[in-house]
Amino acid sequence: MEYVYAALLLHKLGKPVNEENLTSVVKATGVTPDEVKIKALTSALSEVNIDEALKNASTIAAAPAAPAQGAPAAKAEEKPKEEEKKEEEALQGLASLFG
Repeated sequence: MEYVYAALLLHKLGKPVNEENLTSVVKATGVTPDEVKIKALTSALSEVNIDEALKNASTIAAAPAAPAQGAPAAKAEEKPKEEEKKEEEALQGLASLFG
């Protein structure tokens, strides 16, 4: 996650988000940079318009879903008992994998 934060910081400052700059920012935090993660991030971000991605992310985060009109919020979040039972069985199955 620190690599993403470093990329956002570089972008905010108007600096190019490249391997060299990311390495410098991560080193400045006192962490030894992982070159593989840095290369993967720069490769992934090379095709992304960061301004547009941030604009879309803030729009999504700022618009919470409203409960149905006339229904209490607690009722809207309740799960049917069958669904809860299925989830519980699935969790038991997962637990058996780990002893």
